[in-house]
Amino acid sequence: MAFMSQEPQAFPVELIMPEGERVIQVSREEHIWDAAFAEGIVLPAMCHQGYCLTCAAKLIGDGEVDQSDSLVYFPEDREAGFVLPCTGKARSPLKLLTHQQAEMRKSRKERRRPAPYSWDL
Repeated sequence: MAFMSQEPQAFPVELIMPEGERVIQVSREEHIWDAAFAEGIVLPAMCHQGYCLTCAAKLIGDGEVDQSDSLVYFPEDREAGFVLPCTGKARSPLKLLTHQQAEMRKSRKERRRPAPYSWDL
C-alpha cells in the first residue's frame, strides 16, 4: 500500500485585480504568478526572482504563502501582509489584492529595507 500525502495538492487563490476578480487553482509547487498566467491572467512582473517588487500583492485575511524561492523577502514583508506572486507558492486558500508594488516599496522604505525602483516614493 503506497503512502498518500494528506496535504492538499492545490489551493484556490482569489485575485482581486483592477479589472475584476478571478479565482484560480494553484498547485503546491507552482508559483502563483505562473498559475495566473496559465489561466490567461497577466499580472505585473519584471524580474520573476522576488527582488524587484513589481509583482507585489497584499494578502487579504488569513493565508500562508511560501516565499522561499524569493531572492529578497523579509519577515517585515510578511508582517505587513505583502507577498510576491512571481516566487510565492500557496500553502492555503488565499485572497490577494494585486498591483501593490508602490505600497510594498513604501513599506520597505519605512522599514529601511531595500526597495528597488522606488525613487518616486
